Amino acid sequence: MTDKTILVIGTYDTKDDELGFLAGVIRDQGGHVVTMDVSVLGDPSKPCDYSKHDVAREGGSTIKAAIASGNENTAMQIMASGASLLAARLYQERKFDGMIVLGGTMGTDLALDVAAALPLGVPKYIVSTVSFSPLIPAERLAADTQMILWAGGLYGLNSVCKASLSQAAGAVLGAARAVQMPDPDKPLIGMMSLGTSALKYVIPLKPALEDRGFEVAVFHATGMGGRAFESLAGQGAFACVLDLCTQELGNHIHGSNISAGADRLTNAGANGTPQIVAPGCYDLVDVVGWQPLDARWDAHMNHEHNRLLTSIVLEAEERKEVARAHSTQLATAKGPVAMILPEDGLGEWDRAGADLHNASGLADFLTEIEATLPANVTAHRIACHINDAGFADKVLEIFDGWCADGTVAV
Repeated sequence: MTDKTILVIGTYDTKDDELGFLAGVIRDQGGHVVTMDVSVLGDPSKPCDYSKHDVAREGGSTIKAAIASGNENTAMQIMASGASLLAARLYQERKFDGMIVLGGTMGTDLALDVAAALPLGVPKYIVSTVSFSPLIPAERLAADTQMILWAGGLYGLNSVCKASLSQAAGAVLGAARAVQMPDPDKPLIGMMSLGTSALKYVIPLKPALEDRGFEVAVFHATGMGGRAFESLAGQGAFACVLDLCTQELGNHIHGSNISAGADRLTNAGANGTPQIVAPGCYDLVDVVGWQPLDARWDAHMNHEHNRLLTSIVLEAEERKEVARAHSTQLATAKGPVAMILPEDGLGEWDRAGADLHNASGLADFLTEIEATLPANVTAHRIACHINDAGFADKVLEIFDGWCADGTVAV
Protein backbone atom coordinates (compact mmCIF):
# COMPACT_ATOMS: atom_id res chain seq x y z
CA MET A 1 0.00 0.00 0.00
CA THR A 2 1.04 3.59 -0.46
CA ASP A 3 -0.01 7.04 0.61
CA LYS A 4 0.99 8.55 -2.75
CA THR A 5 -1.65 10.67 -4.43
CA ILE A 6 -1.99 11.15 -8.18
CA LEU A 7 -3.68 14.16 -9.77
CA VAL A 8 -5.81 12.92 -12.68
CA ILE A 9 -6.64 15.66 -15.19
CA GLY A 10 -8.91 15.54 -18.22
CA THR A 11 -12.16 16.58 -19.82
CA TYR A 12 -14.55 14.66 -17.62
CA ASP A 13 -17.54 15.60 -19.76
CA THR A 14 -16.30 13.51 -22.71
CA LYS A 15 -13.66 11.21 -21.18
CA ASP A 16 -15.43 10.27 -17.96
CA ASP A 17 -15.18 6.50 -18.47
CA GLU A 18 -11.51 6.57 -19.48
CA LEU A 19 -10.50 8.87 -16.64
CA GLY A 20 -12.50 6.77 -14.21
CA PHE A 21 -10.69 3.67 -15.43
CA LEU A 22 -7.30 5.37 -14.87
CA ALA A 23 -8.32 6.37 -11.35
CA GLY A 24 -9.57 2.88 -10.62
CA VAL A 25 -6.28 1.26 -11.61
CA ILE A 26 -4.37 3.72 -9.41
CA ARG A 27 -6.64 2.97 -6.45
CA ASP A 28 -6.43 -0.78 -7.06
CA GLN A 29 -2.65 -0.47 -6.77
CA GLY A 30 -2.95 1.27 -3.39
CA GLY A 31 -2.72 4.88 -4.54
CA HIS A 32 -4.98 7.82 -3.89
CA VAL A 33 -6.52 10.07 -6.53
CA VAL A 34 -7.55 13.71 -6.78
CA THR A 35 -9.39 14.77 -9.90
CA MET A 36 -9.36 17.99 -11.96
CA ASP A 37 -11.90 18.67 -14.67
CA VAL A 38 -10.80 20.84 -17.61
CA SER A 39 -14.02 20.54 -19.60
CA VAL A 40 -15.72 23.63 -20.98
CA LEU A 41 -19.16 22.74 -22.29
CA GLY A 42 -20.32 19.67 -20.39
CA ASP A 43 -20.22 18.25 -16.88
CA PRO A 44 -18.86 15.02 -15.40
CA SER A 45 -21.15 12.27 -14.18
CA LYS A 46 -20.12 13.11 -10.62
CA PRO A 47 -18.28 16.09 -9.14
CA CYS A 48 -14.50 16.28 -9.40
CA ASP A 49 -12.28 17.43 -6.55
CA TYR A 50 -11.45 20.52 -8.62
CA SER A 51 -14.19 21.58 -11.00
CA LYS A 52 -13.89 23.32 -14.34
CA HIS A 53 -15.05 26.49 -12.57
CA ASP A 54 -12.17 26.16 -10.07
CA VAL A 55 -9.75 25.77 -12.99
CA ALA A 56 -10.99 28.79 -14.94
CA ARG A 57 -11.09 30.91 -11.78
CA GLU A 58 -7.48 30.03 -10.93
CA GLY A 59 -6.45 31.46 -14.29
CA GLY A 60 -8.37 34.67 -13.71
CA SER A 61 -11.28 33.80 -15.98
CA THR A 62 -14.60 31.96 -16.02
CA ILE A 63 -16.25 29.12 -17.90
CA LYS A 64 -18.76 31.66 -19.15
CA ALA A 65 -15.92 33.65 -20.72
CA ALA A 66 -14.44 30.53 -22.27
CA ILE A 67 -17.77 29.66 -23.89
CA ALA A 68 -18.42 33.26 -24.93
CA SER A 69 -15.10 33.35 -26.79
CA GLY A 70 -16.73 31.18 -29.43
CA ASN A 71 -13.33 29.66 -30.20
CA GLU A 72 -12.26 26.23 -28.95
CA ASN A 73 -8.56 27.17 -28.99
CA THR A 74 -9.14 30.29 -26.89
CA ALA A 75 -11.35 28.34 -24.52
CA MET A 76 -8.78 25.58 -24.02
CA GLN A 77 -6.00 28.11 -23.45
CA ILE A 78 -8.09 29.60 -20.65
CA MET A 79 -8.33 26.14 -19.14
CA ALA A 80 -4.64 25.40 -19.74
CA SER A 81 -3.62 28.57 -17.91
CA GLY A 82 -5.89 27.81 -14.98
CA ALA A 83 -4.90 24.14 -14.82
CA SER A 84 -1.20 25.00 -14.83
CA LEU A 85 -1.54 27.55 -12.04
CA LEU A 86 -3.83 25.34 -9.99
CA ALA A 87 -1.60 22.27 -10.35
CA ALA A 88 1.48 24.28 -9.38
CA ARG A 89 -0.27 25.64 -6.30
CA LEU A 90 -1.65 22.26 -5.26
CA TYR A 91 1.79 20.71 -5.55
CA GLN A 92 3.29 23.48 -3.41
CA GLU A 93 0.61 22.60 -0.85
CA ARG A 94 1.63 18.91 -1.25
CA LYS A 95 -1.85 17.87 -2.30
CA PHE A 96 -0.46 15.33 -4.80
CA ASP A 97 2.75 13.47 -5.64
CA GLY A 98 2.39 12.84 -9.36
CA MET A 99 0.25 14.02 -12.27
CA ILE A 100 -1.36 12.28 -15.23
CA VAL A 101 -3.31 13.92 -18.06
CA LEU A 102 -5.39 12.16 -20.70
CA GLY A 103 -6.28 13.77 -24.00
CA GLY A 104 -6.32 14.15 -27.74
CA THR A 105 -4.70 17.18 -29.34
CA MET A 106 -6.70 19.59 -27.13
CA GLY A 107 -5.90 17.75 -23.93
CA THR A 108 -2.27 17.25 -24.94
CA ASP A 109 -1.83 20.96 -25.61
CA LEU A 110 -3.08 21.63 -22.07
CA ALA A 111 -1.08 18.75 -20.59
CA LEU A 112 2.21 20.13 -21.91
CA ASP A 113 1.58 23.44 -20.13
CA VAL A 114 0.69 21.70 -16.87
CA ALA A 115 3.80 19.51 -17.01
CA ALA A 116 5.99 22.57 -17.62
CA ALA A 117 4.49 24.27 -14.56
CA LEU A 118 5.61 21.51 -12.17
CA PRO A 119 9.15 21.21 -10.75
CA LEU A 120 11.73 18.73 -11.98
CA GLY A 121 11.22 15.39 -10.25
CA VAL A 122 7.45 15.56 -9.94
CA PRO A 123 6.19 12.58 -12.01
CA LYS A 124 4.38 13.90 -15.09
CA TYR A 125 2.63 11.44 -17.37
CA ILE A 126 0.73 12.32 -20.55
CA VAL A 127 -1.52 9.77 -22.26
CA SER A 128 -2.12 11.17 -25.72
CA THR A 129 -3.41 10.21 -29.14
CA VAL A 130 -0.45 12.18 -30.60
CA SER A 131 2.40 11.01 -28.36
CA PHE A 132 5.80 11.01 -30.11
CA SER A 133 4.38 12.73 -33.18
CA PRO A 134 5.64 15.83 -35.05
CA LEU A 135 2.69 17.75 -33.60
CA ILE A 136 4.59 18.03 -30.30
CA PRO A 137 7.51 20.47 -30.61
CA ALA A 138 10.56 19.75 -28.51
CA GLU A 139 10.36 23.12 -26.76
CA ARG A 140 6.99 22.22 -25.23
CA LEU A 141 8.35 19.20 -23.35
CA ALA A 142 9.29 19.60 -19.69
CA ALA A 143 12.65 17.99 -18.91
CA ASP A 144 11.15 14.88 -17.30
CA THR A 145 7.85 14.46 -19.14
CA GLN A 146 6.78 10.87 -19.75
CA MET A 147 4.35 9.94 -22.53
CA ILE A 148 2.51 6.91 -23.85
CA LEU A 149 0.41 6.61 -27.00
CA TRP A 150 -3.30 6.39 -26.26
CA ALA A 151 -3.97 3.71 -28.86
CA GLY A 152 -7.53 2.82 -29.81
CA GLY A 153 -8.96 5.34 -27.39
CA LEU A 154 -10.77 7.85 -29.58
CA TYR A 155 -14.20 6.90 -28.29
CA GLY A 156 -14.91 4.67 -25.34
CA LEU A 157 -13.11 1.89 -23.51
CA ASN A 158 -11.84 -1.30 -25.10
CA SER A 159 -9.11 -3.85 -24.44
CA VAL A 160 -6.61 -2.00 -26.66
CA CYS A 161 -6.85 1.36 -24.94
CA LYS A 162 -7.09 -0.28 -21.50
CA ALA A 163 -3.62 -1.72 -22.10
CA SER A 164 -2.23 1.80 -22.54
CA LEU A 165 -4.26 3.36 -19.75
CA SER A 166 -3.39 0.69 -17.20
CA GLN A 167 0.33 0.97 -18.00
CA ALA A 168 0.15 4.74 -17.63
CA ALA A 169 -1.66 4.48 -14.30
CA GLY A 170 0.91 2.02 -12.97
CA ALA A 171 3.79 4.09 -14.33
CA VAL A 172 2.81 7.37 -12.71
CA LEU A 173 2.06 5.70 -9.36
CA GLY A 174 5.30 3.74 -9.53
CA ALA A 175 7.21 6.90 -10.35
CA ALA A 176 5.64 8.72 -7.40
CA ARG A 177 6.68 5.87 -5.12
CA ALA A 178 10.22 5.57 -6.47
CA VAL A 179 11.25 9.14 -7.30
CA GLN A 180 14.23 10.64 -5.50
CA MET A 181 13.72 14.37 -5.64
CA PRO A 182 16.72 16.70 -6.14
CA ASP A 183 18.34 17.78 -2.87
CA PRO A 184 17.61 21.52 -2.55
CA ASP A 185 20.28 21.92 0.12
CA LYS A 186 23.20 20.67 -1.98
CA PRO A 187 24.60 23.20 -4.48
CA LEU A 188 24.29 21.94 -8.04
CA ILE A 189 26.66 22.48 -10.96
CA GLY A 190 25.19 22.16 -14.46
CA MET A 191 27.66 20.93 -17.07
CA MET A 192 27.20 20.47 -20.82
CA SER A 193 29.09 17.81 -22.77
CA LEU A 194 28.97 15.15 -25.44
CA GLY A 195 30.08 11.54 -24.99
CA THR A 196 33.60 10.95 -23.77
CA SER A 197 34.75 9.80 -27.21
CA ALA A 198 34.42 13.48 -28.24
CA LEU A 199 34.86 15.44 -25.01
CA LYS A 200 36.71 13.99 -22.04
CA TYR A 201 36.86 16.84 -19.52
CA VAL A 202 33.95 15.43 -17.54
CA ILE A 203 36.19 12.57 -16.38
CA PRO A 204 38.49 14.74 -14.22
CA LEU A 205 36.06 17.60 -13.54
CA LYS A 206 33.09 15.73 -12.06
CA PRO A 207 34.97 14.07 -9.15
CA ALA A 208 37.00 17.23 -8.53
CA LEU A 209 33.83 19.30 -8.17
CA GLU A 210 32.21 16.68 -5.98
CA ASP A 211 35.26 16.72 -3.72
CA ARG A 212 34.60 20.45 -3.33
CA GLY A 213 31.10 19.78 -1.98
CA PHE A 214 29.05 20.26 -5.13
CA GLU A 215 26.69 17.96 -6.97
CA VAL A 216 27.27 17.77 -10.73
CA ALA A 217 24.60 17.16 -13.37
CA VAL A 218 25.98 16.56 -16.89
CA PHE A 219 23.63 17.27 -19.80
CA HIS A 220 24.03 15.71 -23.25
CA ALA A 221 24.28 18.41 -25.92
CA THR A 222 21.83 16.82 -28.35
CA GLY A 223 19.06 19.41 -28.35
CA MET A 224 16.85 18.01 -25.61
CA GLY A 225 19.76 18.00 -23.18
CA GLY A 226 20.37 21.68 -23.80
CA ARG A 227 16.68 22.45 -23.43
CA ALA A 228 16.62 20.74 -20.04
CA PHE A 229 19.81 22.57 -19.04
CA GLU A 230 18.42 25.96 -20.08
CA SER A 231 15.10 25.27 -18.37
CA LEU A 232 16.81 24.53 -15.06
CA ALA A 233 19.19 27.45 -15.50
CA GLY A 234 16.15 29.68 -15.99
CA GLN A 235 14.72 28.39 -12.71
CA GLY A 236 17.95 29.29 -10.90
CA ALA A 237 18.69 25.65 -10.15
CA PHE A 238 22.47 25.93 -10.60
CA ALA A 239 25.07 27.47 -8.32
CA CYS A 240 27.38 27.69 -11.32
CA VAL A 241 27.35 26.37 -14.89
CA LEU A 242 30.21 24.80 -16.82
CA ASP A 243 28.85 25.29 -20.31
CA LEU A 244 31.78 23.60 -22.00
CA CYS A 245 30.00 22.19 -25.07
CA THR A 246 28.00 24.82 -26.91
CA GLN A 247 27.59 22.84 -30.12
CA GLU A 248 23.80 23.16 -29.98
CA LEU A 249 24.16 26.89 -30.62
CA GLY A 250 25.74 26.14 -33.99
CA ASN A 251 22.96 23.65 -34.68
CA HIS A 252 20.39 26.34 -34.05
CA ILE A 253 21.87 29.18 -36.08
CA HIS A 254 22.54 26.86 -39.01
CA GLY A 255 18.96 25.57 -39.07
CA SER A 256 19.26 22.06 -37.65
CA ASN A 257 16.22 20.43 -36.05
CA ILE A 258 18.55 19.27 -33.28
CA SER A 259 18.29 22.60 -31.49
CA ALA A 260 18.17 23.55 -27.84
CA GLY A 261 16.27 26.69 -28.80
CA ALA A 262 16.97 30.34 -29.43
CA ASP A 263 17.69 30.95 -25.73
CA ARG A 264 20.75 28.69 -25.58
CA LEU A 265 23.53 30.33 -23.50
CA THR A 266 21.18 32.95 -22.02
CA ASN A 267 19.24 31.64 -19.02
CA ALA A 268 22.08 31.24 -16.54
CA GLY A 269 23.20 34.77 -17.37
CA ALA A 270 19.68 36.15 -16.97
CA ASN A 271 19.71 34.84 -13.39
CA GLY A 272 23.23 36.10 -12.66
CA THR A 273 24.53 32.52 -12.35
CA PRO A 274 28.32 32.35 -12.83
CA GLN A 275 29.27 30.74 -16.15
CA ILE A 276 32.46 29.08 -17.31
CA VAL A 277 32.06 28.59 -21.04
CA ALA A 278 34.06 26.81 -23.73
CA PRO A 279 32.90 26.27 -27.34
CA GLY A 280 33.31 22.50 -27.30
CA CYS A 281 32.65 20.88 -30.72
CA TYR A 282 31.78 24.28 -32.18
CA ASP A 283 32.85 23.05 -35.66
CA LEU A 284 30.06 20.47 -36.01
CA VAL A 285 26.38 20.81 -36.84
CA ASP A 286 24.31 17.73 -36.02
CA VAL A 287 21.35 16.94 -38.25
CA VAL A 288 18.71 14.21 -38.23
CA GLY A 289 20.47 11.24 -39.79
CA TRP A 290 17.44 9.47 -41.26
CA GLN A 291 16.31 12.53 -43.22
CA PRO A 292 17.87 13.54 -46.57
CA LEU A 293 20.68 16.07 -46.13
CA ASP A 294 19.78 19.62 -47.10
CA ALA A 295 21.45 20.65 -50.35
CA ARG A 296 23.40 23.34 -48.51
CA TRP A 297 25.55 20.60 -46.98
CA ASP A 298 26.40 18.84 -50.25
CA ALA A 299 29.98 20.16 -50.39
CA HIS A 300 30.67 19.65 -46.68
CA MET A 301 32.44 16.81 -44.96
CA ASN A 302 30.04 14.79 -42.84
CA HIS A 303 30.12 11.87 -40.46
CA GLU A 304 27.25 9.41 -39.96
CA HIS A 305 27.35 8.92 -36.21
CA ASN A 306 24.49 6.40 -36.27
CA ARG A 307 21.11 5.98 -37.98
CA LEU A 308 19.69 8.88 -35.96
CA LEU A 309 22.41 11.49 -36.20
CA THR A 310 24.84 12.84 -38.80
CA SER A 311 27.46 15.51 -38.08
CA ILE A 312 28.29 18.19 -40.66
CA VAL A 313 31.74 19.84 -40.51
CA LEU A 314 31.48 23.62 -40.81
CA GLU A 315 33.57 25.72 -43.15
CA ALA A 316 35.44 28.93 -42.29
CA GLU A 317 32.71 31.56 -42.59
CA GLU A 318 30.16 29.29 -40.92
CA ARG A 319 32.52 28.90 -37.97
CA LYS A 320 32.78 32.67 -37.68
CA GLU A 321 28.98 32.87 -37.51
CA VAL A 322 29.08 30.48 -34.58
CA ALA A 323 31.74 32.63 -32.88
CA ARG A 324 29.62 35.76 -33.21
CA ALA A 325 26.55 33.92 -31.90
CA HIS A 326 28.41 33.09 -28.67
CA SER A 327 29.16 36.77 -28.18
CA THR A 328 25.57 37.80 -28.84
CA GLN A 329 24.08 35.25 -26.44
CA LEU A 330 26.48 36.05 -23.59
CA ALA A 331 26.26 39.83 -23.90
CA THR A 332 23.21 40.11 -21.64
CA ALA A 333 24.60 37.99 -18.78
CA LYS A 334 24.18 39.59 -15.36
CA GLY A 335 26.72 37.34 -13.64
CA PRO A 336 30.41 36.65 -14.26
CA VAL A 337 31.32 34.85 -17.47
CA ALA A 338 34.70 33.28 -18.28
CA MET A 339 35.34 32.01 -21.82
CA ILE A 340 38.11 29.41 -22.15
CA LEU A 341 39.61 29.06 -25.63
CA PRO A 342 41.97 26.08 -26.10
CA GLU A 343 44.31 26.73 -29.04
CA ASP A 344 44.91 23.08 -29.96
CA GLY A 345 41.34 22.00 -30.65
CA LEU A 346 37.83 21.83 -29.23
CA GLY A 347 36.88 18.19 -29.77
CA GLU A 348 38.74 14.90 -29.99
CA TRP A 349 38.42 14.88 -33.79
CA ASP A 350 39.67 18.48 -33.90
CA ARG A 351 43.15 17.55 -32.67
CA ALA A 352 46.36 17.77 -34.70
CA GLY A 353 46.52 14.63 -36.83
CA ALA A 354 42.83 13.77 -36.39
CA ASP A 355 40.39 13.53 -39.31
CA LEU A 356 38.53 16.78 -38.63
CA HIS A 357 41.43 18.97 -37.54
CA ASN A 358 41.46 22.28 -39.38
CA ALA A 359 44.21 24.52 -38.02
CA SER A 360 43.27 27.59 -40.05
CA GLY A 361 39.56 27.16 -39.35
CA LEU A 362 40.25 26.88 -35.63
CA ALA A 363 42.53 29.93 -35.68
CA ASP A 364 39.92 31.99 -37.53
CA PHE A 365 37.23 30.93 -35.06
CA LEU A 366 39.33 31.87 -32.02
CA THR A 367 40.25 35.22 -33.54
CA GLU A 368 36.63 36.00 -34.37
CA ILE A 369 35.31 35.08 -30.95
CA GLU A 370 37.99 37.10 -29.15
CA ALA A 371 37.29 40.10 -31.38
CA THR A 372 33.53 40.01 -30.74
CA LEU A 373 33.25 38.96 -27.09
CA PRO A 374 31.39 41.60 -25.06
CA ALA A 375 33.09 43.44 -22.20
CA ASN A 376 31.25 41.35 -19.58
CA VAL A 377 33.05 38.18 -20.72
CA THR A 378 36.65 37.45 -19.72
CA ALA A 379 38.57 35.44 -22.33
CA HIS A 380 41.22 32.89 -21.35
CA ARG A 381 43.19 31.57 -24.35
CA ILE A 382 45.22 28.53 -23.32
CA ALA A 383 47.88 26.51 -25.16
CA CYS A 384 46.30 23.05 -24.97
CA HIS A 385 43.47 20.91 -26.33
CA ILE A 386 40.03 20.81 -24.68
CA ASN A 387 40.64 17.16 -23.73
CA ASP A 388 44.06 17.82 -22.17
CA ALA A 389 44.62 18.03 -18.43
CA GLY A 390 45.52 21.70 -18.80
CA PHE A 391 41.95 22.54 -19.84
CA ALA A 392 40.37 20.91 -16.78
CA ASP A 393 43.00 22.59 -14.61
CA LYS A 394 42.03 26.00 -16.02
CA VAL A 395 38.34 25.34 -15.41
CA LEU A 396 39.06 24.47 -11.78
CA GLU A 397 41.35 27.48 -11.36
CA ILE A 398 38.55 29.82 -12.41
CA PHE A 399 35.95 27.88 -10.47
CA ASP A 400 38.02 27.98 -7.28
CA GLY A 401 38.33 31.73 -7.65
CA TRP A 402 34.56 31.95 -7.51
CA CYS A 403 33.50 29.07 -5.32
CA ALA A 404 34.61 27.60 -2.03
CA ASP A 405 33.25 25.26 0.66
CA GLY A 406 30.18 24.37 -1.40
CA THR A 407 29.18 28.01 -1.90
CA VAL A 408 29.57 30.54 -4.71
CA ALA A 409 30.89 34.01 -3.95
CA VAL A 410 31.64 36.33 -6.88
